[in-house]
Amino acid sequence: MSDDRARAHVFVSGTVQGVYYRATTRDTARERGVDGWVRNLDDGRVEAVFEGPEPAVEGMVEWCHEGSPQATVEGVEVEYGEPQGLDGFEVRW
Repeated sequence: MSDDRARAHVFVSGTVQGVYYRATTRDTARERGVDGWVRNLDDGRVEAVFEGPEPAVEGMVEWCHEGSPQATVEGVEVEYGEPQGLDGFEVRW
């Protein structure tokens, strides 16, 4: 596995709002040492950006397919790009 830094921009669809998806994403990312942010979108999806060591970012992308225990994930779209130096992980409004 590579320790290079990676960035994933993720869009999660399904029942992912009002089910602690953002808070659980934040807590999971912090536990795994991943930087970035997560927010709800007006169309019912959740959007997140993960930056960090490639294995940790990939782990977060995989985690998004399950999400919080109350969530029902129907789809995950991922776009990869160059890390932008985010520091910490926050819930955005």
